[in-house]
Amino acid sequence: MKQDPAKTLRRGWTTGACATAATKAALMALWGGGFPEHVSITLPKGETPDFAVVNTRTGAGWAEAGIIKDAGDDPDVTHGAEVRVRVSVSAGGVVFAAGDGVGIVTKPGLPVPVGEPAINPKPREMICGAVEEMAATYGKNTDIAVEISIVNGAELALKTWNPRLGIKGGLSVLGTTGVVRPFSCSAWIASIHRGVDVARASGLPHVAGCTGATSEATVQALYGLPDHAMLDMGDFAGGLLKYIRRHPVARLTIGGGIGKITKLAQGAVDLHSGRSQVDFAALAGMVGDDRLEKVNTALEAYEIAGEKMADMVANQALVAVRNILRDAEILVDVVIIDRAGNIIARAGE
Repeated sequence: MKQDPAKTLRRGWTTGACATAATKAALMALWGGGFPEHVSITLPKGETPDFAVVNTRTGAGWAEAGIIKDAGDDPDVTHGAEVRVRVSVSAGGVVFAAGDGVGIVTKPGLPVPVGEPAINPKPREMICGAVEEMAATYGKNTDIAVEISIVNGAELALKTWNPRLGIKGGLSVLGTTGVVRPFSCSAWIASIHRGVDVARASGLPHVAGCTGATSEATVQALYGLPDHAMLDMGDFAGGLLKYIRRHPVARLTIGGGIGKITKLAQGAVDLHSGRSQVDFAALAGMVGDDRLEKVNTALEAYEIAGEKMADMVANQALVAVRNILRDAEILVDVVIIDRAGNIIARAGE
């Protein structure tokens, strides 16, 4: 995929954001008596996108609303899919269910327990927030069942890694920020390069490249770095490291979760799930634990092997980073973060 780096790519909204908007619209009908034509939600970083509400239905004690996912200029398999939510009264609290096209988790190692709908923690948190907001508005309690469906989700899931990960029957409801950043390799890598340029021009002695929002927040807080020291590396470790080798800074921190840092430790420079995978046999050999050959994810491997594995992965990732940087005079460290933002391993200066 090649795109003009100068082109401004349009952002989109995650399935989690769409499900949150659909939940809010359905509750407005369940408790308020009518569906809105549009609904807005507040995302974790303060954005307030507006969504058109489609395919509304009601019945005895339930209401259902749909949102058409707009992934912006990202080639997301779920772009244009309808995310549909049905709300009804639960026996207590907010309860999640998988409707048609949303998968069920069948293997350990994912952020959602086995047997649960494949609705990730952050979307659940956002949806619970929408339920609380509407309950306060209409004077109701938050005992609500939320059933999420994705039209043709089972077919779309075959184009993802869900079957391999043990997510059966459909797609996952994902997103940590609610925003889909356009996935253009050339444009994204160009933005990383510009970030390095700005940091050097500003005389920053220390920059960081992280794989996602959680690791970025943790690393930034750990070192007290300014915003412009945080390079939006994402999956493009190679794009960052090869450029910074030619345009060095005094110190570089690489931060990420156990899965992506394990891939980096094994020599991958593109950490996207569609283009690199953890070699579990190699991981088992490195750690000296044959059980890791049969796991499903690096997270599951970490849950088995614990601190020993995390430390070994951090140190091997540090070696891999230094190999890419070659003889550039840059102090480097690697920080591995869990999904809650806790540091589980560090290596380097």
